[in-house]
Amino acid sequence: MYNNKKILAIIPARGGSKGLPRKNIMPLLGKPLIGWTIEQAKACKYIDEVFVSTDNTEIAEIAEKFGVIVPSLRPEELASDTAPSIGFILYTIELYKSKGYNFDYIVLLEPTSPLRDTNDIDKAIELLDSNENAESIVGVSKTEAIHPAFLTRIYKGFLCPYQNEMKAIRRQDLEELYFFEGSIYCSRINAIIEKKSFYHDKTIPYIVPKWKSFEIDDYTDFKIIETLMSLKNNNEIR
Repeated sequence: MYNNKKILAIIPARGGSKGLPRKNIMPLLGKPLIGWTIEQAKACKYIDEVFVSTDNTEIAEIAEKFGVIVPSLRPEELASDTAPSIGFILYTIELYKSKGYNFDYIVLLEPTSPLRDTNDIDKAIELLDSNENAESIVGVSKTEAIHPAFLTRIYKGFLCPYQNEMKAIRRQDLEELYFFEGSIYCSRINAIIEKKSFYHDKTIPYIVPKWKSFEIDDYTDFKIIETLMSLKNNNEIR
């Protein structure tokens, strides 16, 4: 609880994954990938309830080993590759309401972003709650090598600029831009129900450094994050 507001954290973990099969339970430094996010959520000062949303019994069993009981599996229609995330989010909110539990905030934590810290989650909640005009907060990171100014098209075999003209541009001269990096999503409950999204005109940023912005979509990502996690655990990056 934070400022008398109750907070629900949802950790989504489907059993299916095309980019990296079984990625949510792959061992990362000796621990199932989802275990890192469960531990981060449970260590937060403000989160009152942690819910793992999964369609897979093996993931449910692993979640329970990390102290999160999975009372039921996610309905099949909310667990397909094409099912939007908002479906299982609203389903979970209603599930708790049906049992008499109401929350003021919802936090969504993807297991594929294990480089976040518990402090990141707490700080994001504090930032959102302190801004009375904001309704949600999402993780972003500064765009560097993938800045639009560095992008190009190929037209009839030749390179042509995506923006403006073809010329070398100094990084320090570029406008600061940010990309959605996926480690933290938080919203006021009434806003997520009404707008059915974390992204809208009342969304504020939670800025994370480049190294924390990596997320796991394939095996290459997994090995990068495995290396970064080792460095983080040895206090070589922070």
